[in-house]
Amino acid sequence: MALPKRRHSYSRTRKRRAHDFLTPPQVAKCPECGEPKMPHRLCGGCGMYKNRTVIHLEEEIS
Repeated sequence: MALPKRRHSYSRTRKRRAHDFLTPPQVAKCPECGEPKMPHRLCGGCGMYKNRTVIHLEEEIS
């Protein structure tokens, strides 16, 4: 089994790990209610997806 001859330097290790970071979730604005939502997902505020009502949310009781 092959073994490394020398240890990798700190800078070489850090160069390899340059892409190991977390990206923030992409957020889009709902065209109906304006609430932030994930793209290609149902809006939790109004229940719309692609200009169609998918879920009828109950109105708040005043």
